[in-house]
Amino acid sequence: MITRHAPTAARILLGLIFFVFGLNGFLNFLPPQPPPPEAAGAFLGGLASAGYMFPLIKGTEVLAGLALLGNRFVPLALTLLAPVIVNIAAFHVFLAPGYAMVVALLGLELFLAWSYRDSFRGVLAAKAVPSAAGEASSQRVPVAAPSGA
Repeated sequence: MITRHAPTAARILLGLIFFVFGLNGFLNFLPPQPPPPEAAGAFLGGLASAGYMFPLIKGTEVLAGLALLGNRFVPLALTLLAPVIVNIAAFHVFLAPGYAMVVALLGLELFLAWSYRDSFRGVLAAKAVPSAAGEASSQRVPVAAPSGA
């Protein structure tokens, strides 16, 4: 019974994490963190000076978090969060050591990707064939219902 609800629990937890921390990027309602190490500060300063990067990242986190919480477009949300999680992991491995959140995020993302693996089959095809003009609209692709829903 626990394993039946594990993908739902993981989806909601990952959605909450990204929704809350993404929203905090706009509203600053969480207490400020201590200053990061020098190299990490330089990296964050570079992102901030670009002007668009933090709003793009935080906006992606909010939208993907909402999608996960609402159980809508879950494979797309996982795909959008994958590079964000890779960068969070690299940041905490190389610039500001701290592994608890990295392990949690990677674990949740990988578990959910495995749970929704059927949705990624086409993307992971070694040889994909483009659709002929007009074919895509005339043929319906069956979508498997997610397990546990």
